[in-house]
Amino acid sequence: MIVCTSLALVLALVGDTALSLRATVTGATTAGSLTITLSRWSTDAERAPLFKALSAPAPAPPPPPAAPPAGRAGGRGRGAPPPPPPSPLARLSAAIKAAPTLGYIWTDGVTGYSIKYAWRSSATDGKERIVLVTDRRLNSHAPDWTSASAGDADFTLIEMRLDDHGAGEGKTSLTTSVAIDTAANTLALDGYAAAPTLLKVTR
Repeated sequence: MIVCTSLALVLALVGDTALSLRATVTGATTAGSLTITLSRWSTDAERAPLFKALSAPAPAPPPPPAAPPAGRAGGRGRGAPPPPPPSPLARLSAAIKAAPTLGYIWTDGVTGYSIKYAWRSSATDGKERIVLVTDRRLNSHAPDWTSASAGDADFTLIEMRLDDHGAGEGKTSLTTSVAIDTAANTLALDGYAAAPTLLKVTR
């Protein structure tokens, strides 16, 4: 069962390059608050390695070793087979950890999460779209935040839609898979409309 976590957020935009959010966590056994501070948005060059990691096909496994020549059946073995290639989510997790830190998400305690990806669009149909990615799962300090992510995904993507008053909703990759939105040129949630709302955003 997915536990929907409701967050009451206070949004404050500082100029064009910073974002500050304070979140009160309700609706979960582990309640508390989050503070999100962003110093700047990701550049095109910083986003490119993440797109490549998620979109590149997994490398083909090496061919099996050739049979030993006749008369050497009792020769030395060739050792264990090589490990399987990393999955797209594992490659993306590694690329996220290697990206520069743009800000932080803090819990009530000492747990902190580095923001490694930050993107926003211009308002369309009265809604501004914001995507943030942390280097670890947001529920690492609160296991009761049910996660449907694949095991290889060590990160959390947060996608928010806010109106011109700073109110709206947010959803995360704790319950929904991650994809590349090629039209907007950003990482995003796959099937945002059908994903459960985990963040309630208000001024």
